[in-house]
Amino acid sequence: MQGKLSPYFIDITKEACLKSFWRKRALRMFLSQNYISQAALSSWAKDESKREFLDRLFGQLIAQKNNRGHKLILEMARNLSAQGSFPDLQNWEDSDIKVREAIEAVNQLKIELAKLDDQMEDKKQKEQIRKEAEKRRRENISLQQALEKLNERLTELSKELGTQQAGYDFQDWFYDLVDFFELECKRPYKTGGRQIDGSITLDGTTFLVELKFTKNQIGPKDISDFYRKVTSKADNTMGIFVSMPGFNKNAIIEASGERTPLLLLDFNHLYHVLGRAMTLPEVINRVKRHAAQTAEAYLAVENFGR
Repeated sequence: MQGKLSPYFIDITKEACLKSFWRKRALRMFLSQNYISQAALSSWAKDESKREFLDRLFGQLIAQKNNRGHKLILEMARNLSAQGSFPDLQNWEDSDIKVREAIEAVNQLKIELAKLDDQMEDKKQKEQIRKEAEKRRRENISLQQALEKLNERLTELSKELGTQQAGYDFQDWFYDLVDFFELECKRPYKTGGRQIDGSITLDGTTFLVELKFTKNQIGPKDISDFYRKVTSKADNTMGIFVSMPGFNKNAIIEASGERTPLLLLDFNHLYHVLGRAMTLPEVINRVKRHAAQTAEAYLAVENFGR
């Protein structure tokens, strides 16, 4: 890229962003994948619309030195133009309208991208850009396929819900999911004669992990046992209890309380990750923040936006 992008090109890139993603969390994930910093994304206020946030974000990018922000916008435009479908626009009453508007916005962006590419006289630079774009495309496809395989594995495992072997297989599946998001982890191990299902480390906090693949919801006794495991460790240790069938009311009450070290996740949280609505670290941090603010160890997926 030579020089700065035109205001018109920046505007249609912004418009393609708005038209391609209806939910804030989907737009947030796209921006994160396009190297927008976590600090910038964290500044997105709850009452700030997508358009207001993008206006502010693009203004900050344009102001960056050495045209770095312009390069990020151009990269964003290329990824937007490469979209073959719009999963975030599906299953709405007016999905047809949303998809049509997204296609129109992306097609306009493709036209301007073609014009911009024609202005690049250096063929070597164009070839390098093409190779990098193809590499990213293959990587994105590979990541998507990996998540789809994890989804398929969990669906198959669910047919054997409640069996001992399925419990072991679910344990392997969960840590494969953890590995997918490149989280530091220790797979299941024994300590002091007790079986520990394993642990993960996120943002400097170690979480002991308890996994249940049973037919019945978890009750307060399992919560109490896990609480004792967690509190026997270092002060900054927390616990994540993952139960496919979920937790009964008394279990949630047992896990909750001021400064509770426990977070509760169920199948809805897992499928939220597999559906690419949020990453696993984002889901954990969302429930952790809720626990810190409300002393409640469980936050249903449908309440994430509140």
